[in-house]
Amino acid sequence: MSDNCRLPIFFYKSHLSSSSPQLHIFFFPSNQTDTLFRFLSTKKMRHHFVFFTLIIVLFSLSQTSPSSAHIFPNVSSIPPWIQKNINQTAGAWDAFSKYAGCRAGDKVDGLARVKKYFQNFGYITESPLNFTDDFDNMLESAIKTYQKNFNLEPTGQLDDKTIQQILRPRCGNPDIVNGTTTMNSGHPPESHNTSLVHSVAHYSFFPGRPRWPSNKRTLSYAFAPENQLTDNVKAVFGRAFSRWSMVTQLNFTQSEFYRTADIRIAFASGEHGDGEPFDGRLGTLAHAFSPPSGLFHLDNDENWVVEGSSSLLTSMSAVDLESVAVHEIGHLLGLGHSSVEESIMFPTISSGTRKVELANDDIEGIQILYGTNPNFNGTSSPSVQQKDTSGAYSLGSMWGFSLSLAVEFVHIILF
Repeated sequence: MSDNCRLPIFFYKSHLSSSSPQLHIFFFPSNQTDTLFRFLSTKKMRHHFVFFTLIIVLFSLSQTSPSSAHIFPNVSSIPPWIQKNINQTAGAWDAFSKYAGCRAGDKVDGLARVKKYFQNFGYITESPLNFTDDFDNMLESAIKTYQKNFNLEPTGQLDDKTIQQILRPRCGNPDIVNGTTTMNSGHPPESHNTSLVHSVAHYSFFPGRPRWPSNKRTLSYAFAPENQLTDNVKAVFGRAFSRWSMVTQLNFTQSEFYRTADIRIAFASGEHGDGEPFDGRLGTLAHAFSPPSGLFHLDNDENWVVEGSSSLLTSMSAVDLESVAVHEIGHLLGLGHSSVEESIMFPTISSGTRKVELANDDIEGIQILYGTNPNFNGTSSPSVQQKDTSGAYSLGSMWGFSLSLAVEFVHIILF
């Protein structure tokens, strides 16, 4: 071994304060390589060292935060092993189906979880610590309000239609904020004489009607570096932003500086630091905060699909990325949820569904906040549609690079 030979040693380290896991490479000092090779002079010791090295590499990778979301170009590109795992794993709220038919006076094991669901979305204000498995007046009242908001008969019971609505994936933002809602339950009963009424607006705003300042009509947005999104995935968000800029006087521009951007977009799993943890597959899909927070988070555990098309309907596990992005941008701009099922701001969207066109309800609401784009021609569809034709599992490339380094290191040791 040459005197100036230096062995590369490498490892991954994830910093909580850093935007992404970092690859650290250093070289074993040349004046100590002889000591190392004497230690590895026997075949048995070399094999032990190689095994130990690979374990360290794999362990360091397992400790890094997920750097890439589950984003696929289209439904057919979702790997079979993921599809199989999906079929064997229940969605976040699938267990609620067993409560179908429950009504006031019943006591059913686990009913407290249903109360927690309604508490998460603003229908119950009591602390979860006080929840029991009794179908009490509090739960009945919450269900009636929920049924009104989602255009269901307000029976106060967990009937089949109500359960089916509850099981749908949805936005994590509450329907009722501080006891206030402008969805159906917040409106007085409509008059039976509707012959002169063409439509009823149900768009809503956050309490206090927050909006971006009038002197700030160009908003920047950026992506969390650790997600390592491809340009084609970022283009999906660009199209989603353009749907709102086409009907208002707002403009959006992508920035490379995440920490200073007006709007910060990130994929995350479980508890991720904002007090609103995600709950796994097909539960809460995403959430965004009112102006001027600019925080926009998507659940890393979903199977996001870039290329929305009719094929999306063939997979009940896939979630159309642009559909969710358009909805959450509405929140970032100040819109709350709407009871109009055709609107973008309706709280739920079934998996396998694509909905990206702003409805009149969405357009009327956002134009109240930001005015009308003088060039608006009555449609919110971007003029250019781009499709992703490449994979977005960039975490795999990190593994591949690391393992290739490991193989090279093993080659140096053994040969």
